[in-house]
Amino acid sequence: MIKHIVCFKLKDNSPEACQRAREVLLSMKGKVEQLRDIQVGIDFLHSERSYDIILEVLLDSREDMEAYQNHPYHVETVKTYMHRVRSGSVAVDYEIA
Repeated sequence: MIKHIVCFKLKDNSPEACQRAREVLLSMKGKVEQLRDIQVGIDFLHSERSYDIILEVLLDSREDMEAYQNHPYHVETVKTYMHRVRSGSVAVDYEIA
């Protein structure tokens, strides 16, 4: 199993903008068949080191990770939107033993 985590800082981190980004990320559910699970959270602490949104995705294999990364809906809709609204992001991908 693979866990893919991305934290986003948004250019506009208003509650409305965060909620919209959350909805866009969650819209992959049912459209990107490689996703075994997807969770999206919005930060409530708003500290100096906080990120605004976290995406957590669970996939079965590295091959599914590759297919997810190149899935047309992920690339054309979700990634395009998130690149437009984010000011920065960090990611980590790891295998669950």
